[in-house]
Amino acid sequence: MILGPRKLLELVRKKKLVEGLSERELTNPEGAGFDLRLGEVYKISGSAFLGETHRKTPSIKLVQKYKEGQKRTIKIKPGDFYLATTIESVNTPKNLTINFKPRTTTFRSGLFLRTGNVAPGYRGKLTFAIKNEGPITVEIEMGARIVHAQFEEVKGGGSSYRGQWQGGRVTTTNREKQI
Repeated sequence: MILGPRKLLELVRKKKLVEGLSERELTNPEGAGFDLRLGEVYKISGSAFLGETHRKTPSIKLVQKYKEGQKRTIKIKPGDFYLATTIESVNTPKNLTINFKPRTTTFRSGLFLRTGNVAPGYRGKLTFAIKNEGPITVEIEMGARIVHAQFEEVKGGGSSYRGQWQGGRVTTTNREKQI
């Protein structure tokens, strides 16, 4: 079952379910969840290894970062691929998972988000991939609402996330054994 804004705001107040929400989301959320904002954008380079027991993700370089009160933008050209984090961080309890839907203005502009599921027990910022699959350059302002987060109840009990991405880390520094 997807939790609605009334229940989510209660969990934000009592359990810090989401930290750093915009005033808009705290006072007048839209739909069945929260819109999350673009916080940091990274370019990837180097190489990656995805093995059965070990992994190493590419190197990253910070390209742009949200700073409150400053208007900063990034231009994403056709074919560009970036990793991005949210301004907000989450504290997901054992009985909730988070799924994401792109805001329609992102794909109407040619930008596609690659998202994953947030497991129960995950704490930290969220990381997505953004790729411009359209024919035009898109300029996006840091802090813009980019993804809609929907919170779903896990029936029958969930197990807590125990992976290396806990805390919002964006990449690895070396090859790591998976937990």
